[in-house]
Amino acid sequence: MPSPAFLKASEEVRTLTSLPSNDDLLKLYALFKQATIGDNETSKPTFDIKGRYKWDAWDELQGMLPVEAETQYIALVEELKSKHQ
Repeated sequence: MPSPAFLKASEEVRTLTSLPSNDDLLKLYALFKQATIGDNETSKPTFDIKGRYKWDAWDELQGMLPVEAETQYIALVEELKSKHQ
């Protein structure tokens, strides 16, 4: 079950006043998936380019503990809040 701090960060990221870079968005996506689901066990998308980037970003986190992904996600959201609010 996600921590209260993680849930708060996942809500706060939606309040950013400008859009983070694509790299930051991919990091957010991958860390969120790793924290909430764990290792990527899905098939790699074939024709969906955007889906492949997201899949690759998540797959790079194989083996990371969900609690570590939560910690990194929260830290990234805090960093983005300082840049985009």
